[in-house]
Amino acid sequence: MANTPYPESYYAASANAVPPRPALQDEVETDVCVIGAGYTGLSSALFLLENGFRVTVLEAAKVGFGASGRNGGQIVNSYSRDIDVIERSVGPKQAQLLGQMAFEGGRIIRERVAKYNIQCDLKDGGVFAALTAKQMGHLESQKRLWERFGHTQLELLDQRRIREVVACDQYVGGMLDMSGGHIHPLNLALGEAAAVESLGGTIHEQSPAVRIERGANPVVHTPQGKVRAKFIIVAGNAYLGNLVPELAAKSMPCGTQVITTEPLGDELAKALLPQDYCVEDCDYLLDYYRLTGDKRLIFGGGVVYGARDPANIEAIIRPKMLKAFPQLKDVKIDYAWTGNFLLTLSRLPQVGRLGDNIYYSQGCSGHGVTYTHLAGKVLAEALRGQAERFDAFADLPHYPFPGGQLLRTPFAALGAWYYGLRDKFGM
Repeated sequence: MANTPYPESYYAASANAVPPRPALQDEVETDVCVIGAGYTGLSSALFLLENGFRVTVLEAAKVGFGASGRNGGQIVNSYSRDIDVIERSVGPKQAQLLGQMAFEGGRIIRERVAKYNIQCDLKDGGVFAALTAKQMGHLESQKRLWERFGHTQLELLDQRRIREVVACDQYVGGMLDMSGGHIHPLNLALGEAAAVESLGGTIHEQSPAVRIERGANPVVHTPQGKVRAKFIIVAGNAYLGNLVPELAAKSMPCGTQVITTEPLGDELAKALLPQDYCVEDCDYLLDYYRLTGDKRLIFGGGVVYGARDPANIEAIIRPKMLKAFPQLKDVKIDYAWTGNFLLTLSRLPQVGRLGDNIYYSQGCSGHGVTYTHLAGKVLAEALRGQAERFDAFADLPHYPFPGGQLLRTPFAALGAWYYGLRDKFGM
């Protein structure tokens, strides 16, 4: 059987040591079979185990192989479309419930890190950086919106203040969210997997789900085994393939690119980001960056629709990094990689149930580190019969991409081109 290793990334190279997790090779019975050992699956498994369920997790490759172990490592609150957009779409009652949950994912991460002593370089503080006066106006509105839903750890930054937190002269201002922050994302996933196992859960790596036998007692088949369960949670996101055709029809895998510099040393690292906050700008196709625990700069951005791997990632991202930090022109890039996230047309996550016993969450649309941890809690609540918060997500409207799977990629790329022009010309 094929053995799928981690992609060559800074995260894989600096990952904490973990025990072997053998592939499933027989038939097992459990209460819940979770498909996917990324954040959504691991969060679901942890909440279920804490509430007395028996849980088996199937992972096609390795824990955190997908977006959970390749992302920018930033703890960013809310959703890819903010609460005001949701409110206009579904009305104030449903938006109120979703708004109350918009800041919960970051709290869950911190609770997990503390409770299970997860070593993942957790740092507090995230900055949204405005490149134009229009973007600064949006941040002012966003602060009022988030405060309306009880989120108060926010500070608007004028041009002088933002230069105190990031050595980049592009920005006219920004907003600091002290409940934001950053982590080593793969080590967070590995720590959560260890927590799952400490509570009696089982994780099988190199065990792709190849078929789901639906019915009153569903069965998940892998190449060499099968899991009989009372419930299934589908948490494969951009790496699910066509296992569940209904879920593939309304989503599209997309790639984002990340580079990591050589170690910068304490002096240069502190000069770039004196408070060690993470930063993302406010463009539609945004750039994001932060320091690692060993004082490298991680810089990401760009979207490849359809999740193709670019031939030269450094050639795409390095110019973006140098535009922000020309002082790094002689710094070597040690790692460059790509990872896929799942995009929905609404940019809102898709949550639901197939039949009576197959639950799913997918489509974080590039905003998944915090949402996935919330999703695990919401899915676990639903399996326990507490479905109000699950239903708030499940009732969000979702639509297929125009033109179906054949044309979804060019249509999405055309939309991104349009919004990119708007960013470029400050429209």
